[in-house]
Amino acid sequence: MKITRLFLAATAAVALTTSVAYAQTKTVAITAIVEHPALDATRDGVVDALKAAGFTPGQNLKVEYQSAQGNPATAAQIARQFAGSRPDVIVPISTPSAQAVAASTRDIPVVFTAVTDPVGAQLVKSMEKPGGNVTGVSDMAPVGEHVALIREIVPAVKRLGVLYNPGEPNSVSLVKALKDEATKAGLTVTEATATKSADAQQAARSLVGKVDALYVPLDNTVVSALESVVAVGQQSKLPVFSADTDSVARGAVASIGFDYRQVGRQTGEVVVRVLKGEKPGDIPATYAKGTDLFVNPKSAEAMGVTIPEAVTKRATKVVGQ
Repeated sequence: MKITRLFLAATAAVALTTSVAYAQTKTVAITAIVEHPALDATRDGVVDALKAAGFTPGQNLKVEYQSAQGNPATAAQIARQFAGSRPDVIVPISTPSAQAVAASTRDIPVVFTAVTDPVGAQLVKSMEKPGGNVTGVSDMAPVGEHVALIREIVPAVKRLGVLYNPGEPNSVSLVKALKDEATKAGLTVTEATATKSADAQQAARSLVGKVDALYVPLDNTVVSALESVVAVGQQSKLPVFSADTDSVARGAVASIGFDYRQVGRQTGEVVVRVLKGEKPGDIPATYAKGTDLFVNPKSAEAMGVTIPEAVTKRATKVVGQ
């Protein structure tokens, strides 16, 4: 009887220990280079996936969030702060934030998201075998489809202007891809740079009269100031296209891109795997799934173009209807 009681007591102790361990609060620290709809949706999607897996904020999950407000120095400061507080996982959103976080820690798990070229940004050795403490989800844009869409909506286009921040490695990769795809389509590309959001409007104005359409890649600096670029497009009858579908509701003519909340959920599923014990370096980095077509007929009209009915019919979302 005494042995049985001891056994039962030991069993109960093990069960209690396991229960307490499972109930321990996990901390996920999230940071983004700047706040704009796509990155905000990504953040919310990460939390969605954590909740779906049983990690509830305020109960067994603590979520910390900080934005660098477009400042790389602030991004580095946030990264060091998070590294010092040692959360269970750090989730940097965008290439600048991911690079800052990866440089700040070699042992805290890092799951990046909304990073265009993880290998080119030197975040992982390869997509298939990241190695180290980093993995995540890339949002490499379907640039070839963007060029085809621009040509379909603006058949006379010959000269394409691109606005970007050369300090964002993701944008540099996308501009290179854009030039390759434009060359195949017989288009020329003219660049205008903006190193901060306040420069975006002037950069757009510098292209008026030199190009037939403007293209904004997944560039956090320019996307943050998209309304000022759209204003130039409307004033100059120069159609503005974006790689970011959320930008269509803000005035871009059209875009083919991702549902960034879903990108966040996809990322959150990786975070859950890490919280349950898997090593980031053993989890392949992946590409965002699915693409949507968004169009904004009213904005197109304000910029002097009409979206063909065939494009509108196949759109995932027609803004304004």
